[in-house]
Amino acid sequence: MLVKAAPGLRLPKEGKPRQYITETDTVVVPETAYYLRALASGDLLPATAAKAKAPAATTAQAKE
Repeated sequence: MLVKAAPGLRLPKEGKPRQYITETDTVVVPETAYYLRALASGDLLPATAAKAKAPAATTAQAKE
């Protein structure tokens, strides 16, 4: 599944505590309990939701 970290957060990758998922990078992760809990708590966001916000901002800027 494609995910991003929530704005202002960094989430350690499962099994790699010194590597982080950030709000700027979309990452493919397995559907494990660790990542599903992070999604449920709001620490991770589905990448499709994050991508949907970016074009809307670009469209609004283009109209100005």
